Amino acid sequence: MKIFNILAVGLIVTSFASCKGFLDVEPSNSGDSETSIATPADAGVMINGLMRKMTDFDYYGRNFIMYGDAKGGDLTIYSAGRGLDGLYTFNHAPSSGSYSGFWIQIYHCISQVNSLLTSIERLEAEGTEHDFSDYKGQALTARALMYFDLVRLYGKAYNDDKTAFGVPNVTEPLDASAQPLRASVEENYQQIIADLKAAKPLLSKAKSNGYLNYYANLAIQARVYLNMNDYSAALAAAQEIINEGPYKLYENNEWVSSWTQQFGSESIFELAMYPSEGDLGTSSLSFYLRRLGHGSSSAMGWFMASDYFLDRLGQDEADVRWGVMSYDESGEDHLGSCYKYSGSVNLDGDGKATSTAVNIKVIRLSEIYLIAAEAAFHSNKGQAAEYLNEIRKRSPGLAPATSGSITIDMILNERSKELFAEGHRFFDQIRLNKSITYNDDFQGVPVAHREKTIDRSFYKTILPIADSEIKANPGLASQQNPGY
Repeated sequence: MKIFNILAVGLIVTSFASCKGFLDVEPSNSGDSETSIATPADAGVMINGLMRKMTDFDYYGRNFIMYGDAKGGDLTIYSAGRGLDGLYTFNHAPSSGSYSGFWIQIYHCISQVNSLLTSIERLEAEGTEHDFSDYKGQALTARALMYFDLVRLYGKAYNDDKTAFGVPNVTEPLDASAQPLRASVEENYQQIIADLKAAKPLLSKAKSNGYLNYYANLAIQARVYLNMNDYSAALAAAQEIINEGPYKLYENNEWVSSWTQQFGSESIFELAMYPSEGDLGTSSLSFYLRRLGHGSSSAMGWFMASDYFLDRLGQDEADVRWGVMSYDESGEDHLGSCYKYSGSVNLDGDGKATSTAVNIKVIRLSEIYLIAAEAAFHSNKGQAAEYLNEIRKRSPGLAPATSGSITIDMILNERSKELFAEGHRFFDQIRLNKSITYNDDFQGVPVAHREKTIDRSFYKTILPIADSEIKANPGLASQQNPGY
């Protein structure tokens, strides 16, 4: 299977492109992935490389974030052909527009995890005196997150059809001739939960900038259980973070400036981006969301907020979240350009040499409050309102939610406002079986590959398996997603 044909030496070289301090450590053996890990310092090199690979443009560095908002109706396009508009128009086929980079890049990351875990488990079986617990916990947690992302890209929602095909469950290194087939959505979720549970007791509770810790594991559990409609488990995980974690919500006067900071008080899992390694520059989220020509002629104004999102945010002119929005090319009264990934509307960045090397805040405490609100809604609406109001207060002109007024749509709208351009909206709509209406009439861009309004019955809400993958693994042909 093409994605798994990754040479061991390539794995080690990739690990050297790390997020911090990799030059301080010389791996014990850089030629064989089965014996290259001998000490915790070596494992740290591998984790550094893994975090770096997760910031690739085909994953959290750009495309995975863009996928969630371009498809979710909170973004629109001013003109076709500028780049990634196939996400918005659903121009997908196995032969073209398959966005196979998701499949390739995430499985490449998984292969790194599997090699690391295999090496650690071998050393533990041999009776090593070293403690690899935290690195093992980080690797398992990362693999769970990766499979969670993959199954949402290629499989149906868990509460839609968990017997449908998900993605291949690969939990150990494979040789180049291996051709694993797709597991079911349910089997993928079982693996995700198993990894998270196995990892949790191994992880440190200390805040670990740029890395996964105990509370990041819990945060991913909360996300996963919410997608499984296991509301009691999602609430329990969220509450443990809220009540015990070393994190604090921003006050209203801190929220806008928080985007100019690295590893702030809300950041549970944040991927580091550096100008010298991984800065995507003109291909970054910063460029894809800022207005045409701002700061550079290469800024093409790829995506902007839809009128539907702006109407939602516009329920309160005093909403602090207007502070990361600025006008777009359609006019100075249309504040459709988002500057979260530029640090500020002035392109301040987050303290580095460029405004494009801005860290990716994968999981923030505000999301955990919103998960708690949604999970609690099904058992205690008063408690749900309390959690929601901690985020809703960022709209000081809106009345607080009460046990009598709170609804799922109110929570969903708050998620949209708080997590805009962070890659959530489409997945939220799909898991809750909501219809999505697109702002195609904003500039009248023709869209031939979907209707103006869709729901999760539309076959293109999940991606096709690319022809290149099927050629490498013919068994996948009979497991192609319906409609393709």
